[in-house]
Amino acid sequence: MSKKTIVVCGGNGFLGSRICKSAVSRGWNVTSISRSGEPVWSSVTSSSEPPPWSTSVSWQKADILKPKTYKSYLKNADAVVHSMGILLEADYKGVLSGKESIYSGLSRAFSSTKGGSQNPLEREDGEDLEPQEKDGQLTYELMNRDSAITLAQEASSEGVSSFVFISAAAGAPMLPRRYITTKRDAESTIASSFPKLRNVFLRPGFLYDSSRAFTMPIAFFGSAGNFVNSMIGGRLSWLAGAAVEKPLKADTVAESVVEAIGDDGVKGVVNTEHIETLANKAWRRSML
Repeated sequence: MSKKTIVVCGGNGFLGSRICKSAVSRGWNVTSISRSGEPVWSSVTSSSEPPPWSTSVSWQKADILKPKTYKSYLKNADAVVHSMGILLEADYKGVLSGKESIYSGLSRAFSSTKGGSQNPLEREDGEDLEPQEKDGQLTYELMNRDSAITLAQEASSEGVSSFVFISAAAGAPMLPRRYITTKRDAESTIASSFPKLRNVFLRPGFLYDSSRAFTMPIAFFGSAGNFVNSMIGGRLSWLAGAAVEKPLKADTVAESVVEAIGDDGVKGVVNTEHIETLANKAWRRSML
């Protein structure tokens, strides 16, 4: 596999940092883009100290809502990865933390529509994405959909050949439906609007790792739910969504992303089974 140059938007996050690690292990050139630059290591690994591989990543600060801050990093890249979606919006978090009343917070969180940005496909060259909610909230529409479409647009204009979008297997009963619909909207818009890109849409379920202890019991119950669902022919999927999708180790998904970038035959939707197949291919490659 030839040496690649990749840019990971959200590379300092739980999954993004592992994508960077996997790419570095192959000797690739890796740039991470995020608002804070290098990760707070205790939030993404079990140690507060930077791991040895981190010195091989160029940790750059940029704002996903301001293309001019990151566009220069896309030049000469072979692949760009979008790993910057949000799971909970601010008003949902406000309810959970007690900062907002249950009624007002959940009414807004579970509303059928919210503002994203202006139409990203109609932006002027280099124009920032402008949040349309009155309080400037980072909504699913803005982060899961519009920022991804804009990044794909910028990558395409720079001649990048491959674009990877970290989507999701499904929604879940405890999440607003807009969480998953905005990701599906991003997939369909990117696929139809940028035909020159080899688009890869990964759809993992819940991600876990022992470095985040709270993810382990969630993964356990998710695995149990997936087992029960498989025993009854998947009849719980329509109701429970991602809650009965097989949980995946974060490293497994990261390895599959890098393997997909290196394999020009991978394109379109990549579901849980395919993610595991790609990760296994990556593991066998590392054994050679």
